[in-house]
Amino acid sequence: MKFAIGWFTIIVVCSFCACKPDKKQLGVLEQQQLAEILVEIYTGEARISNLSVVNDSAVKLFRPFEEALLKKKGIPDSILKTTFRYYVEHPVELEQVYDIVIDTLSLREQKAGLRLK
Repeated sequence: MKFAIGWFTIIVVCSFCACKPDKKQLGVLEQQQLAEILVEIYTGEARISNLSVVNDSAVKLFRPFEEALLKKKGIPDSILKTTFRYYVEHPVELEQVYDIVIDTLSLREQKAGLRLK
């Protein structure tokens, strides 16, 4: 009987350890959501850098843009910080996010090039 209880305890403990917490429970954005936000952020940074302003002024211009973006997406900045922390600790997933970002920006660049011709 003690043998069966011991095995049962080991199985229960292992099953709890094997379960990965869901990103949603952690307050972490999915890869596609983060990629969309990063694309918007990089696009905004590019627009501001084209204004030829001093770095201090660029930061002052970017902050309201970032706040408006998060408000539009309905994402508090605390969730964004938690998301960044999560993906920094999971570099393979972060690489997948940046693959999406690069593909999206490359596609936009190609479309813009086609319109200019």
